[in-house]
Amino acid sequence: MSGETQPATGSRQRIDKWLFFTRMVKSRSLAQSHVQSGHVRINGARVLQPSQMVKIGDKIELTLERRDVILQVKAGGERRGPYEEARLLYDDLSPSPEETAKLTPYEQAIRAAGAGRPTKKERRAIDRLMSDDD
Repeated sequence: MSGETQPATGSRQRIDKWLFFTRMVKSRSLAQSHVQSGHVRINGARVLQPSQMVKIGDKIELTLERRDVILQVKAGGERRGPYEEARLLYDDLSPSPEETAKLTPYEQAIRAAGAGRPTKKERRAIDRLMSDDD
């Protein structure tokens, strides 16, 4: 035995360990630095200590590199297991990312009439219009 106690049902757990067990961060030391840099909120309050305890029902707001996540604690973790096991530790309350309208390369190449530089045909028509030869 390593001397670590396993979290009992309804008990509290350190936020850094919980983030690591839920697979939100790749290592516990990254979880600690993430908390210390102020990117984690528990029930709306900013947390700066990795030793801050979380309990079932707490709402965790986490600012990650590419997205913001809102999680509700369902259970404390016992180990960093596979994703399916980690997924049982929280409910994801994050709003779905807004679908950004991305244009395909074909849609990007097509211009609305009158937008951008004139085509060769349009340029000839402009030249004819602007010329003094009647």
